[in-house]
Amino acid sequence: MKQKFSTKWKASKQPRKQRKYLANAPLHLRKKFISVNLFKDLRKKYGKRNIPVRKGDLVKVMRGKFKGKQGKVTEVRLKLLKIFVEGIQIKKQDGSKVNVKLQPSNLQIIELNLEDKKRRIKIGETSKPEVKKKEPIKIKKRTKTGEKE
Repeated sequence: MKQKFSTKWKASKQPRKQRKYLANAPLHLRKKFISVNLFKDLRKKYGKRNIPVRKGDLVKVMRGKFKGKQGKVTEVRLKLLKIFVEGIQIKKQDGSKVNVKLQPSNLQIIELNLEDKKRRIKIGETSKPEVKKKEPIKIKKRTKTGEKE
């Protein structure tokens, strides 16, 4: 019997194989699938294009019915690969409100939740080091008498 998930699988043109890979991926890989695009200022600061989203991050919706709305992430579901954002709800036929499931590709992180020490360290480790400007070297000239200028 074939394994459900292959660690050696690289890529395929066939959508059915791509869907199978996503559906059967273990949790440690699913974490990477929910990476969300970073705001321009954050990109420069951390030297990264995207980061896995977490509860508490402030995100902006870039596509769809709720385009332009912002809110904090209330829930991240790895099983569904969907994200729930505070304040983004739809009204059901019976009048009750339900949170909308959003795809990570349609979001952008505006502000990171850095309460978790491990996350701060992980982002800090991968950030580009700041380039320090070197001061020009001052050369001291000596005269024939041996005095310094």
